[in-house]
Amino acid sequence: MLPVLENLPNLDTALFAPPSASALQAFRPSAHAPRMLLLYGSVRERSYSRLLSEEAARLLQAMGAETKTFDPRGLPLPDDAPDSHPKVQELRQLAQWAEGMVWTSPERHGAMTGIMKSQIDWIPLADGAVRPTQGKTLALMQVSGGSQSFNAVNQLRVLGRWMRMLTIPNQSSVAKAFLEFDEAGRMKPSAYYDRVVDVMEELVKFTLLTRDMSPYLVDRYSERKESAEALSKRVNQRSL
Repeated sequence: MLPVLENLPNLDTALFAPPSASALQAFRPSAHAPRMLLLYGSVRERSYSRLLSEEAARLLQAMGAETKTFDPRGLPLPDDAPDSHPKVQELRQLAQWAEGMVWTSPERHGAMTGIMKSQIDWIPLADGAVRPTQGKTLALMQVSGGSQSFNAVNQLRVLGRWMRMLTIPNQSSVAKAFLEFDEAGRMKPSAYYDRVVDVMEELVKFTLLTRDMSPYLVDRYSERKESAEALSKRVNQRSL
């Protein structure tokens, strides 16, 4: 019987690196607190997506994480300002700093808000040799003014996959959000609140499990092949 690789004639075996137990043994867990970036999708004075995001930040801090929240006020529309705009630079630096993210959007017209989408659109898939989102964890939440739905989180999940993020299975959708927060902006005890705790707990767990392995987890054969071909082309051009 032929070895397995001999049955794969279209595979560049020099670039093929299947997972192995020995490769995983090289990883050592980081000692610093998990770094979490929180984005929310409304700039209203009493924004329930912001209040839910703030509650999530408190929970993450109680679970030992370090959190930073981006204020979307003043962020220009995508392509309506240069990448050097201060708010764009602030957002991109936070995305690079983070090891995990929480995206919280209101549902508006059955979808996420434009404010939420603009923030994600300003974060590039690649910035030079740096990929600000690839391999990082992501938790998704939404608030609704009426009955519970999952339109916004479903859209956000598609975006998380597109941004090559490790989007956790659990998610939160808070219906009639105006009833779920007190005058001080704190979330009231409820099944909705318990679900938010579950989501943040799962996010921290997934981040601790994957943050040191993310370069290995997202390392792709196709990209190694593309890089090798580009390098070979440059070498050949220099030799001419």
